[in-house]
Amino acid sequence: MPIRLGDKAPNFQAETTDGPLDFYEWKGASWAVLFSHPKDFTPVCTTELGRVAALKDEFAHRNTKVIGLSVDPIDSHAEWGQDILDVTGHALNFPLIADPQRTVADLYDMIHPNADDTATVRSVFVIAPDNTVKLTLTYPASTGRNFDELLRVIDSLQLTAYHAVATPADWKAGEDVIIVPSLSDEDAAARFPGYVMKKPYLRVTSHPKG
Repeated sequence: MPIRLGDKAPNFQAETTDGPLDFYEWKGASWAVLFSHPKDFTPVCTTELGRVAALKDEFAHRNTKVIGLSVDPIDSHAEWGQDILDVTGHALNFPLIADPQRTVADLYDMIHPNADDTATVRSVFVIAPDNTVKLTLTYPASTGRNFDELLRVIDSLQLTAYHAVATPADWKAGEDVIIVPSLSDEDAAARFPGYVMKKPYLRVTSHPKG
């Protein structure tokens, strides 16, 4: 069955380039990004894995762990890792799941027969510390993912998780945010002194601190 927002992310055990792991144990109390690739030695995904490796500190700053997946075996991943380093200048610094039996791919509904009945589509799942799925994305094989946008979304999700706010169109970290409609005006005034009411349902405040 498809995984929807708010669902519990299924746990799994898998072989990875960092050794065997249990997903929940590896993830712990962190946020996590699970993203899949159709197969090894694909051109777009080679650039993506190098980009994610380059952003290691940005993900760590957000208490977010990253894990990739491909349906190819572990020895193929090792060879691909050298190509990723050659092309992007960045070595893999996060685990890449080997899923030749498509166990995890099926668990997360990553096989879309109308696209390809053997390879995974290029899925992204952002998973919160309580293991609930907060974001799902599916990309075609021809379009590289925008990982700056993924970091922006994680910033927004974390603000919503820790404060009663949402983020407007094209928002970037540090910019003004929207107070969620479920918060009364009285509570909004107490939590966000000086907020601006643009409409009764649209109340804007500065980026929360802490």
